[in-house]
Amino acid sequence: MKNIHSVQNELFLKQQSLLIIKSMQEFNQNDEYFEYPRFKTFESGLYDKNFKPIFSLIKGNLSNFKEGYYLDESDAYLITKLPKGRYFSADYLIIKNRVSFAVVYEKVVLILFSVVIFILMLSIFFLNRFALPFKRINEQLDNFIKDSIHEINTPLSIINVNIDLYNRKNPQNKYMQRMKAAAKVLSNIYNDMDYLVKHDRVEYEREQINLSNFLKERIEYFSEVALMKNINIVSEIEDSITILMNPKQLRRVVDNNISNAIKYSYEENSIRVSLDLKAGFCYLSFKDSGVGIENVDQIFKRYYREDTLQGGFGIGLNIVSSIIKEYEIKLEIQSELKKGTTFTYIFPQKMLLL
Repeated sequence: MKNIHSVQNELFLKQQSLLIIKSMQEFNQNDEYFEYPRFKTFESGLYDKNFKPIFSLIKGNLSNFKEGYYLDESDAYLITKLPKGRYFSADYLIIKNRVSFAVVYEKVVLILFSVVIFILMLSIFFLNRFALPFKRINEQLDNFIKDSIHEINTPLSIINVNIDLYNRKNPQNKYMQRMKAAAKVLSNIYNDMDYLVKHDRVEYEREQINLSNFLKERIEYFSEVALMKNINIVSEIEDSITILMNPKQLRRVVDNNISNAIKYSYEENSIRVSLDLKAGFCYLSFKDSGVGIENVDQIFKRYYREDTLQGGFGIGLNIVSSIIKEYEIKLEIQSELKKGTTFTYIFPQKMLLL
């Protein structure tokens, strides 16, 4: 491109030299003087055979006296031989101008920028094409959950109602307790799916909730589920802590943490649920003695399951993550493989009603 630009400049100087020669040809010997043409874009002059100036507007000395076009750093010269004795005893017409490759560099930058944009667009296209099957799988999972919601609700309600009716009329037995616990696990999965389907369409209004009593009720609810693995739920709950939050969203946070603590704890162990106030902040912790978490950064992704043998859809903690982000609740996770995990939720002061 620089060579092309240089050739274009050479053609330009040749055109200008023809204009000067033409103006000298039109000079009439009867005129008192000849007005040498001047231009803003280049300098020129007439020289004898020894390249001494007869009349010159060129500033500085010439570095080359070879006939033709040549470059001297950023200066361009065109030396044209004139017919002997025809133009004011001059043998050479020399034209000089400065060559700037700024236009070339601008074009190069523009081309490089265009290439980068093209590669970026091409990369995005191929990435989208590559991700398309995964997007379709996620869409199919979402559609499956939406369809499953309607099918699960009725039989689940029938199971729970009939178990409660049976327990009222008959003495409790371990088989019915297991059925009740399994129904509660299924109910928790159902509530997660129901929230996942409806959360974009439903506006969850905030209410005053006695968090202390709320936690005690949910612990009591999951006590039968914990008994299936001979797990004891230990609670250390400070009384009369009230927060401003939607009860359905709070239930999703609490239920998923208790359910996961039971699911991933070893049998005949304990789970500790604690609630207290420290320095104006509310701390809610769920501690288990279980398998631990290997990839903490991955567990909040939808459909991610670290242990596929434990079942579930991998949506519970994804729902929890979306809720705590909405309320600006801070989460701290401490986990050690084969020893256990602690989830600590720190409620901001603006949610507390003191």
